[in-house]
Amino acid sequence: MTIHFVVHDEHDSVGVVVVEGVKAGQELTGWIMDQDRMITFSAKNDIPIGHKLAIRDIAAGDTIIKYGVDIGRAIAPIAAGEHLHVHNVKTKRW
Repeated sequence: MTIHFVVHDEHDSVGVVVVEGVKAGQELTGWIMDQDRMITFSAKNDIPIGHKLAIRDIAAGDTIIKYGVDIGRAIAPIAAGEHLHVHNVKTKRW
């Protein structure tokens, strides 16, 4: 079984894509490390390796959690399976 993305904890908002070539519509398998369980999503966008994938629906203004850490806020609604990057997530620092 190929693992396409990893998530530190089930309370995180996102997983990190760990394979090249994720395409919109592709079924993805993710590993939640702390709970040692698998989840699946359909990718809603092409997602480059190392970029984030929403593992739950996120409303505009919600805090984004990755590896148990607040990494910013959503500036637009993000559906489960969508790509997260600078177009829909901003830091809270400025």
